[in-house]
Amino acid sequence: MPIRPLRRPSGPCLALACALLAGASARAEQAVQRPFTAQDLVMLARVSEPRLSRDGQQLAFTLRQTDYDANRGARALWSLPTLDGKSAPRRLSAEGSNAWSPRWSADGRTLYFLSDRGGSTQVWQLSDHGGEAQPVTRLPLDVTSYQLSPDGRALAFTLDVRLDCDTLECTQQALKPAKAGKASGTLYSSLFVRHWDSWADGRHGQLFLAPLDADHVMRGTPTRISKGIDGDIPSRPFGDESDYAFSPDGRSVYFAARLADRHEAWSTNFDLYAVPADASAPPRNLTADNPAWDATPVPSADGRFLYYLATRRPGFEADRFAIMELDLGSGRRREVAADWDRSASGLALAADGRSLLTTADDKGAHPLFSIEIASGAVHRLSGPGNVSDFSAAAGTVVIAHDTLSAPGDLFRLGPGREARQLTTVNSERLKDVGMVPAEEFTFAGWNGDSVRGYVMRPHGYVPGRRYPVAMLIHGGPQGSWLDDFHYRWNPQVFAGAGYAVVAIDFHGSTGYGQAFTDAISGHWGDRPLEDLQKGWAAAQDQFAYLDGSRACALGASYGGYMINWIAGNWATPASGAWRCLVNHDGVFDNRMMYYATEELWFDEWENHGALPWTDAAAYEVFNPAAHVADWKTPMLVVHGALDFRIPLEQGLGAFTALQRRGISSQFLVFPDENHWVQKPQNSVQWHRTVLDWLGHWTGKAAD
Repeated sequence: MPIRPLRRPSGPCLALACALLAGASARAEQAVQRPFTAQDLVMLARVSEPRLSRDGQQLAFTLRQTDYDANRGARALWSLPTLDGKSAPRRLSAEGSNAWSPRWSADGRTLYFLSDRGGSTQVWQLSDHGGEAQPVTRLPLDVTSYQLSPDGRALAFTLDVRLDCDTLECTQQALKPAKAGKASGTLYSSLFVRHWDSWADGRHGQLFLAPLDADHVMRGTPTRISKGIDGDIPSRPFGDESDYAFSPDGRSVYFAARLADRHEAWSTNFDLYAVPADASAPPRNLTADNPAWDATPVPSADGRFLYYLATRRPGFEADRFAIMELDLGSGRRREVAADWDRSASGLALAADGRSLLTTADDKGAHPLFSIEIASGAVHRLSGPGNVSDFSAAAGTVVIAHDTLSAPGDLFRLGPGREARQLTTVNSERLKDVGMVPAEEFTFAGWNGDSVRGYVMRPHGYVPGRRYPVAMLIHGGPQGSWLDDFHYRWNPQVFAGAGYAVVAIDFHGSTGYGQAFTDAISGHWGDRPLEDLQKGWAAAQDQFAYLDGSRACALGASYGGYMINWIAGNWATPASGAWRCLVNHDGVFDNRMMYYATEELWFDEWENHGALPWTDAAAYEVFNPAAHVADWKTPMLVVHGALDFRIPLEQGLGAFTALQRRGISSQFLVFPDENHWVQKPQNSVQWHRTVLDWLGHWTGKAAD
């Protein structure tokens, strides 16, 4: 069970990671910096969407800053005039409105973006001639995403419209409340009736195209080029402009969609379509032979091939996304890098046209990779940590990068994984904050497989002392505790509050090969629990500062399910009972979960493909509700009322069981949050409530 640094040296490290390691050593000696807090977390600036101009010389990006009093984030566009790491970023968009999704014109002289100035979201432009931003679109509906044609003469964009409407104004009128009558009911005849955090209102995302005039302004009425495809473009709830792309000559558009038919709520069958940009023919299905997920179209530079991501198993959202090549002339297809046992996330063509860029979870990291198209050879381009986004042009690659010890900044990649830091967006806010480094450990888990975990010492750690522990359990369940800076479940906040942290990538986690990920399906309550039990024992054996007699377990989503499962199936870890539990948006009753959730394919796959009325036993074998008689550990239950993935009644059910059993418990409800807690003041309240709960039961409050 070897112990090694989480950021283990393997060639040149990212500049920021190296600096943090050196800084951590200096802080350990001085121990003068203050701990990281929940208030710090919500106030951090968040950098995203780096976008290079075609010549690779200009960079625009989005920066989100927190308006705490208004209880929201505000997004603005910024740019870097040079990429040498010496120039200061310059704000481009005006105060008082949000701006995001930057895109450069082909000549680099115009920057396009989305903005909600004026009361609705439209495409805007900024010219290098200076002056105020000008609208590109003036549509009666919000623009949800867009793409520029390669020559800059056309704009593809998406709008949420009613499919029974022939005009945008028709949809606009349909959204207005009825003037007569007081009846408020909505009649549905098929699923989805609600999805993620919103109720269906009869609209679907559709793809439109319009020419731009010499002033880069859309004139006339746009053409709906996805007509006949009754589905959502981009996909809901998390799709974006990567769901569609122009051909290099601008004559065709490729897009991904799942049909909104009666099977939609239990189908993962997304297909890729090709449609003439002038809508002279209906969309043509390019991947009808694959009943699973096809997405993220990327044409080759010469237009002969289409690269995309695809899964093989229908109904399994966590299947490995393979990189595929489709010969648009012959229809022949093949997998690129078929032996690479990782699931690609995002796809872009490199400047040389001979390789593809993608990111993927990889043993606790999420780096950027280059894949040679011809040979399938895989090259890792970035070091430890998380690449949340990237942009490549003319041989230049810029990444948005973060780690467990550092929030995101922009870096320019060089050879050998070297990186030049371009931004320091939180340097002033964090100048007196002491971040805590993490240590990685491995142990033999279920089936004797090697399982990874990490631990963090509490801020202000004193050798020889023992500390209360927060064991964090990730969701998904096909997810991972990455070396990244999370804005909801951030271990730095717990370490800053004086807790040691333990986190384990149990079977089902991503980044260790598809077989490791597959191992959890149908086994929610046994294999991952065995990993958590063995990992918790291994951590206590190897890290003497962990006080196992003062430990609480916390988790959200699947992690919340596991908290409910632990309550009835793991009451006494090796060093004594759990002092407390925290269940955020967790599954309580497997059977009712199926009937109340929205994406049915998930529950069906995770329960051996069974339906609860044909195989009730499949839903009962690992059902937390069946073990309530064995519950005895104090539990804090947290739930968002707008969570339609794991509905509110699951949290309420757990709290009802706790109260009726006479077990110490609390229930924190957010009426304005979904599966995540995102509003700044809600996040601070969440952290204070959770830390107060931990402090009460571990005795930390009295330390």
